[in-house]
Amino acid sequence: MQKNLLIVFAKNITKGKVKTRLAASIGNEGALEVYKALFNITERASTQVKNADLRIYFSHEILADTWPNADKYLQCEGNLGDKMKAAFSRGFADGYTNIIGIGADLADLTAGLIEDAFEKLQEKDFVFGPAEDGGYYLVGTSQPQLYIFENKPWSTEALLDITLKEIKANQHSVTTLKTLNDIDYLEDLQASVLAEEFKGYWS
Repeated sequence: MQKNLLIVFAKNITKGKVKTRLAASIGNEGALEVYKALFNITERASTQVKNADLRIYFSHEILADTWPNADKYLQCEGNLGDKMKAAFSRGFADGYTNIIGIGADLADLTAGLIEDAFEKLQEKDFVFGPAEDGGYYLVGTSQPQLYIFENKPWSTEALLDITLKEIKANQHSVTTLKTLNDIDYLEDLQASVLAEEFKGYWS
């Protein structure tokens, strides 16, 4: 067992249940295909991370044929904060000292980005990967005090700013990675590395 743990929060690949905001522009079938691509990017990048153990938390059903060497769980009930807090708490209870969580929404995700985040946790209490919409695509901590997941305005542009202010108020240290863009809307897709692959859905 390593001291680092990477947790992936993955929605099951279900038509009409993934990328619903994107689906408003390109339809449920298009949104499903985009999510499949993001899911595959996330699986590939996360399994290449060398300095951490790996756990996958699925939204509704454990997919046995994905992430063959990772421990797999179901997400708990509640909002995003509840789900992350439960998974991180379990990780700390199991003896991990640095834990990072990611979703399956980032086309630019790489193993190097995640490994760099773990390196930053050697010196800082928290690390975030800022998203252009004001949220974050990655969150990591070495602090078992998981207040960052409590009473937050999830899916709003104020999320990261409010979280960073709370961390500073608690006198914990924090650093950030480069700002990247989750794919939630058509404009995000058009500006991403997946644009050429999926341009048939809007051109």
